[in-house]
Amino acid sequence: MKIVLASQSPRRKEIMETAGFEFEIIVSNAEEKIEENLSPEEVAKSLSLQKAQAVAVDNPEKIVIGADTIVVLDNEILGKPKDKNDAYKMLKKLSGKAHKVYTGIAVICGEKIVNEAVCTEVEFYELSDDEIIKYIETNEPMDKAGSYGIQGRGCLLVKGIRGDYFNVVGLPIATLSKIIKEF
Repeated sequence: MKIVLASQSPRRKEIMETAGFEFEIIVSNAEEKIEENLSPEEVAKSLSLQKAQAVAVDNPEKIVIGADTIVVLDNEILGKPKDKNDAYKMLKKLSGKAHKVYTGIAVICGEKIVNEAVCTEVEFYELSDDEIIKYIETNEPMDKAGSYGIQGRGCLLVKGIRGDYFNVVGLPIATLSKIIKEF
C-alpha cells in the first residue's frame, strides 16, 4: 500500500527516509483552524487530522500521514515566530525552564483513521541575552515551533529531554511505525 506524507517539512521527510519508509509527499492545503478550549494535546491531534484529511480526500486508496508539532509552556502554545523579536521573546520565556512538545499524528486510509499525540518534555539551560541573539542570527529559529530546532544549533540550548527525541524534531517515528502496521 502506498504511503503519503502530507507535510512539506524537510525534517519529517528526513525522519521517514532514515526509518526506511518509501513514500510520496503531497503538501496539505488545510487551513489549520484551532478550536477554542482544546488541550494542547487535542490541538496537536486536531491540526494533524486536518492536514491528513485534506490530502486523504483525493487519495482514498493510500495511507495518508498528517503531523503537527506544537511547543507548550505553562499551557501557552508557542508557534512559529513572526519575526526575530518574536523569536527572542519565546526563547527568553523558555530559558531555564521545562516545556512540553506535542506532535499530533493522523493516519488515514479509506474509512480508517488513527489520531494520536506524543508528548516529550524538554528542559532548557538558562540562556543569556547574547546566546539568544546569536542563535536567532543563524535564522534557524524562524520556521520552527517554539523558535528552536533541537536537531540543529538549538541542541546547545537543551539541558535534557524526557521522552521521544524524534517527537521534538517533528515526527515520533516509532509511534508512527506502530500505527502504520495497523493498516
